[in-house]
Amino acid sequence: MLAMLLGVVAGPRFIAWLRRRGIGQNIRQEGPESHSSKQGTPTMGGLLIVVVATIPYLVLGQKTVPGLVVFTLMLGSAFIGLLDDLLKVRRKRSLGLSGKTKMTLQLVLILIVGWFAIRFAGVDSDVDIPLVDAKVAFGGLYFLVVYLVIAFTSNSVNLTDGLDGLAAGAVAICLIAYTGICFLRREPDLAILSASLVGACVGFLWYNSFPAQVFMGDVGSLALGAALAGLAVVTGTEVLLLIIGGLFVIEGLSVIIQVISFRVFRRRVFLMTPIHHHFELKNWSETKIIVRFWIITVIFALLGFSIYYIDSY
Repeated sequence: MLAMLLGVVAGPRFIAWLRRRGIGQNIRQEGPESHSSKQGTPTMGGLLIVVVATIPYLVLGQKTVPGLVVFTLMLGSAFIGLLDDLLKVRRKRSLGLSGKTKMTLQLVLILIVGWFAIRFAGVDSDVDIPLVDAKVAFGGLYFLVVYLVIAFTSNSVNLTDGLDGLAAGAVAICLIAYTGICFLRREPDLAILSASLVGACVGFLWYNSFPAQVFMGDVGSLALGAALAGLAVVTGTEVLLLIIGGLFVIEGLSVIIQVISFRVFRRRVFLMTPIHHHFELKNWSETKIIVRFWIITVIFALLGFSIYYIDSY
């Protein structure tokens, strides 16, 4: 509640501050033509999400090692996203950091945070398989698992952030599930951090809903995706994240499938990716896509939480 109220109250002044400094979104030319009207909309609103989530966590959280691991991962990813956004604004183009640079920075961050998670946060290198009471022992390869989980999730949330409110609403729904999981695990610090992020997303959504007054930018999408993946790692629910974050899996896979299909067969599977653009070109309205994708996310989140509950009890 505190994070949400802070976001709603600070939103107008923050948006005005972005406007005064000319920090506006640059729409990529390859995107749907309908998005041209969004050119210049204030961006880097993810800064607001990070700040208003940080305040209640620092005030109310217990600052346990697992909580600080996820918190640090969120801040580090926000910094990478901020660099990307600043380059886009400076160049007045939709291209910021190169893919190689962004992935390298994420690799360094994840290796550092991953080491702390395993060394001090009690993270097990064995990955639980839900419902079958089985584990897969990765040993030293677990660092690769952590990297793939965090990098794929954060970049998939970034890809999902293409329609007004879509990513913020979907992440909030997934984080509600993780707030419940952390509560059931009796880890209140993680639950407070997750709940703070839920409130920050909802407060931001007040201004990011269609038609958006502000976009979150990479600083928000990378931070939220990394925090969601970080919660999965420290709670040992990496496999379950594939279900709870099913929408992000679909969005990310749609891009991978499109690229492979075009390079190998010179044919496109979708009209445009990420997949929400495919439905835009099928003449679905933006609000219809957003609401239906939120509904899909609710189904995935409820399914994932139910599986965790059954598996635990």
